Amino acid sequence: MRLIFIIFFIFLSRTCFGQEIREVCLKDVCVRAEIADTLDKREKGLMFHQALAEDQGMLFIFGEEGRHGFWMKNVNFPLDIIWMDRQKRVVDIKPNLQPCQEAKTCPSFFPADKALYVLEVNSGFSDKHKIKVGDKISIDGY
Repeated sequence: MRLIFIIFFIFLSRTCFGQEIREVCLKDVCVRAEIADTLDKREKGLMFHQALAEDQGMLFIFGEEGRHGFWMKNVNFPLDIIWMDRQKRVVDIKPNLQPCQEAKTCPSFFPADKALYVLEVNSGFSDKHKIKVGDKISIDGY
């Protein structure tokens, strides 16, 4: 019985209303990141979310490294976007990207180098925690 409770607790701690949640740590700060690891989840991203708590984000996981581009269409708040490679090292950061509602005028943002993981967090996160290219991250379960 106790084992079943522990397994259920672990499952609950990694999901929230059907969304998988993982802890992502950069330097001395960790965020609880919703996982976007399918094409549908990556295409939707943080569109239409009203806000993120300071300790929340979204982690995009791709099948292979590439220069995966992002835009801010239908995102309701500014973000920092952090790209990481296969070794989980930061390869690029685009800080303070502003929301965009009109698809025709929304610019796309691409990393300077290939990435396998991308973390979206509230604008100012990178500066506040002094995140820089070359920093290593850890992802619970990856």
